Amino acid sequence: MKELVFATGNPNKVREANLLLADTKKYKVVSLSEKNILEDIPETGESLTENALMKAVFINQKYNCDCFSEDTGLEVNALEDEPGIFSARYAGPERNDKKNIDLVLKKLRNVTDRTARFRTVICLILDGEKYIFEGITSGKIHHSRKGNGGFGYDPIFIPDGERRSFAEMTHEEKTRISHRGRAIKKLIKFLDQK
Repeated sequence: MKELVFATGNPNKVREANLLLADTKKYKVVSLSEKNILEDIPETGESLTENALMKAVFINQKYNCDCFSEDTGLEVNALEDEPGIFSARYAGPERNDKKNIDLVLKKLRNVTDRTARFRTVICLILDGEKYIFEGITSGKIHHSRKGNGGFGYDPIFIPDGERRSFAEMTHEEKTRISHRGRAIKKLIKFLDQK
């Protein structure tokens, strides 16, 4: 079984990926911490694609391994697609989910158009070749937090066709319809055909 390093320091993202990749017999996903890679990876691109590519290239070149990385952003229509690439640090450099949510809710206080989408871009580097996969989940921003699960903006994001926020769903329910889940499914389909 071939190892694929997931270039993220976020254990929640690794968990989501492993849940989806569990049926893949050819590849085993390992986290940066499992490989004892503890350094910060540069993330200074101007788009989700640039950031995903930057992280994958960094790990691939420095550690000479097949890997994939992702970048995800919440894009709110009324905020001109903010927070976007700044989603993790929207309210400041400390990556505080509570403050990030507070800022989005504050900016949308008197706004009726609450449509939004989560978008994930995955960059895979396999045998020296680069591949890009994208996943999108459309929905809307709720007026307040709902649920205690998930992470990031999950408590205020309600996917289309749902009454519950991502934070009110089980991990498995969210992963089935999430942006990251959709991007990883495209990655899996590609890997299965290799």
